[in-house]
Amino acid sequence: MAEDESRISIAKTFRVRPKLRPTSNKATPTPESKYWKSFKIPKDIEFTPSKSVVYPITSIAFSPVAPHDFAATHSANVSIFSGKTLEPKSTIASAFADSATSAAFRCDGKLLAAGDLTGTVHVFDSKSRTHLRRLKGHSAAARLVRYPRADDKFHLFSGGDDSVVKYWDVTTETCLFDLLGHKDYVRCGDASPVSDDMFSSGSYDHKVRIWDVRVSNSGSVMELNHEKPVESVLYLPSGGLIATAGGNFVKIWDVIGGGKLLYSMESHNKTVTSLCIGKIGKEGGEEAQQYRILSVSLDGYMKVFDYAKFKITHSMRFPNPLLSVGFSPDCSTRVIGTSNGTFYIGRRKTNLESDGPGDVVGLGDAEVETDRRVLRPTRFRYFHRGQNTKPSGGDYLITRPRKLKFAQYDKLLKKFRHKEALVAALSGKNPENVVAVMEELVARKKLLKCVSNLDEEELKLLLGFLQKYSTVPRYARFLMRFTEKVVEMRADDIKSSDQLRGNIRNMKRDVEEEIRIQQSMQEIQGIISPMLRIAARR
Repeated sequence: MAEDESRISIAKTFRVRPKLRPTSNKATPTPESKYWKSFKIPKDIEFTPSKSVVYPITSIAFSPVAPHDFAATHSANVSIFSGKTLEPKSTIASAFADSATSAAFRCDGKLLAAGDLTGTVHVFDSKSRTHLRRLKGHSAAARLVRYPRADDKFHLFSGGDDSVVKYWDVTTETCLFDLLGHKDYVRCGDASPVSDDMFSSGSYDHKVRIWDVRVSNSGSVMELNHEKPVESVLYLPSGGLIATAGGNFVKIWDVIGGGKLLYSMESHNKTVTSLCIGKIGKEGGEEAQQYRILSVSLDGYMKVFDYAKFKITHSMRFPNPLLSVGFSPDCSTRVIGTSNGTFYIGRRKTNLESDGPGDVVGLGDAEVETDRRVLRPTRFRYFHRGQNTKPSGGDYLITRPRKLKFAQYDKLLKKFRHKEALVAALSGKNPENVVAVMEELVARKKLLKCVSNLDEEELKLLLGFLQKYSTVPRYARFLMRFTEKVVEMRADDIKSSDQLRGNIRNMKRDVEEEIRIQQSMQEIQGIISPMLRIAARR
């Protein structure tokens, strides 16, 4: 007997917890969702000089070289922002006679090109803002300007509202090829990541055409039918797949497989306006160095699409219609432009460890060395740290176990005083705790025995609880069966007491009212179900 008592005292005790909890519709965030949420918004930059004038952000382009400055077109300006501080570095305004469109950096980041609504393509030095070239040839607005991605520094291609795609020699300011085939405005395009001679263009004639300047005389080498006016075209990193956006859906095409449609994503409610490639910049794990498609729409949503698994992995809502999106090559900055001239800039912070004389904190590519020296166990100041000092990256944390606070019924259950534990729970105001104690007594096979040992006052307390909560949907399945058992076991005591009979009458009235409510809901369901079936057929 003494041995059994010692075993009981040594055994670890847990608090009684309710099992009947409402299911939550809130999904557990995935590691990838946490990654995209880590892009915090340090600031909203607005280009709205007055309430009556609005300058939409029509395009965003990141420099391919560090520190990855980005350019944005708005009104008749091209603004260049620092990739480190996110502050405006310079603005190019005097060169444009009309609104600027479609900014693009050269592969080395030294030149910046942009079109305007007059049909001219302008080339600038990205550092000095010197106006180097004017490429005139479009008879309508030049909406598309792109440089080749790889090693070609002497050419670019453009497209405009005159339905013509032009291939330019920048050094001589001459148009080498007029690529004809589109029958409506050319609004978007992208250069192939594997060949400087190939690029794509999208038009409002619902077509996406693949061009190869080596066979320019034969027209486009491939034609894809998006079935909606095309707003954005994007080559995926492998060069064998193309993503197109138009209407409220995004389509993935296999170019190597002859232009086969692989998937159509219809998650937006309004027109998809822009696409870009995002990368999960984690250093390890299964999700490291994986590419995603970022799409923005007039419905205010940014969607992250895993085109390897054909599913949406993250979604984010913004208060304004979205027109453009960009993602830095170093995976530190995400920029979204809106129709009212606001930038939503997300910056992901990374902490870098350092063994030098100071702490280096990395914010993207910006590194700041703090003045305080690193604390080491060999220094006197190390042993005078406060208890609120945060651990460094290499510290091993040992958490102190929290002391459990037991309620009165927990203590009574530990001593196997079952009836007193049930009465103590009933005396409280939390129905979850009462049901939890009842479930524990069911597991110990002591609940009905406790009910048989209750006196009249305790039985009145139990019937009052059953009257109040037996029709609550969360507890109804358990408590209704338990109520039947209580009434059967204590029928003689209930008949001899006016108060207990009153509790039973009130409980009967509540149950009848609940039955009437359920019948009314079934009638409503019978009316609505045929209407839903008819609507589904349409």
